[in-house]
Amino acid sequence: MPAESLEDKIRRTGNVARMLQNSPLGAYALPLAAEFSNWRDEQESWQTTAVLFDQSFHMTDIYFRGPDVTRLFSDLGVNSFQNFGKDKAKQFVACNHDGYVIGDAILFGLADDEYSLVGRPAAPHWAAFHAETGGYDVTVTRDERSAARGGKRFLFRYQLQGPNALKIFEKAHGAPLAKVKFFNIGHFTIAGCEVRALNHTMSRFPGLEVTGPADDGPAVLEALLDAGVEFGLRQGGARSYVTTATESGWIPSPTPAIYSGERMRPYREHLSATGWEATASIGGSFVSDDIEDYYQTPWDLGYGRHIKFDHDFIGRSALEELADRPHRRKVWLRWNDDDVRDVVASSLFGGEQRAKYLEAPSSVYATLPFDEVRLGDRLVGLSTYSGYTVNVGSWFSLAMIDEADVQDGAEVTVVWGEANGGTAKPGVERHVQKEIRATISTTSLVA
Repeated sequence: MPAESLEDKIRRTGNVARMLQNSPLGAYALPLAAEFSNWRDEQESWQTTAVLFDQSFHMTDIYFRGPDVTRLFSDLGVNSFQNFGKDKAKQFVACNHDGYVIGDAILFGLADDEYSLVGRPAAPHWAAFHAETGGYDVTVTRDERSAARGGKRFLFRYQLQGPNALKIFEKAHGAPLAKVKFFNIGHFTIAGCEVRALNHTMSRFPGLEVTGPADDGPAVLEALLDAGVEFGLRQGGARSYVTTATESGWIPSPTPAIYSGERMRPYREHLSATGWEATASIGGSFVSDDIEDYYQTPWDLGYGRHIKFDHDFIGRSALEELADRPHRRKVWLRWNDDDVRDVVASSLFGGEQRAKYLEAPSSVYATLPFDEVRLGDRLVGLSTYSGYTVNVGSWFSLAMIDEADVQDGAEVTVVWGEANGGTAKPGVERHVQKEIRATISTTSLVA
């Protein structure tokens, strides 16, 4: 009997929005030690000294090689590919035919005819599907994230960020580093091992993302950790890592805009009913039976600047029509301290009227979190990744707010918790919803 596809699963369950709302999958899995010291000091280190995160296991890496590799990504991405190639990188953004985002990931130019796409599964899977079915002269090599496969990864990947990061690299390298331009890739030697280093800022400070063959990973890690002792380097765990995105202003998982539309049906038939796209969970106070209400445009995510109409790509005509219409804008919301205290107390001591628990430091409990943001009685946007960092000093979240309602310092209300006591997700205890006041900021919450 053929394996069930995502399309089969949607037809069987009847409503894809409700299917994802009740999916048992929780927040995105990070196969990494929870803490190496404690998450508070680890958070502080990326602002004051430096932090090293092991990113070797949680991201999907797919490699594309052949004479049509640039044409493939130009056909799929909203980005321009003029002057892209070896030792370049970019944040690749792919949309469906209606201009809604399927996913984003980091695209590495390993050679002029070889790219790798690295990130959460949505964008790499979409690109691989087209490479294999679209008539491109491109070979595809998959290195799925550890949660989706057994065995050793092809590469190690270490992110070292903070004000002392470059000093640590220089000491481990044994000589001054040649300057690497932002989102360019340099080549260095650490512990006798050749490594690639991407200039990829995570915390508003200089830093590099270093990759090399997995067998070299332990030696490179030891050299970096040894070099970092005098510079206050901390190794970061999963609990602190998941808060870097919210503090930096990056929304890690837009809802893949693949679940509806006839033109997307062949892709849904290609995807497995047990894959990430089929098992991701939707959580939060925003509830709709229409999956398209959970889709985002590039402008919602702050990616409008990446759209270049200098080439033909899937979704171009739709984005051209959307370009001059009102959009939502990505902002930070600083949550009111008193309201957060009330939610925490109620979640622990509220009895039958307890609130949904705010897990620290990240309060994300679903793969795709969406909470209502209200201004009076009006829904003006959606709050997504939320949590606490010592660098901000309060609870906060990223949100997508209607442009007309974006004003620095304006107060809105986040509805925290799920409707009707919560969905069937095992990570959701029975609870009541709470309103939390929040203040809009269009700039970083870190001083």
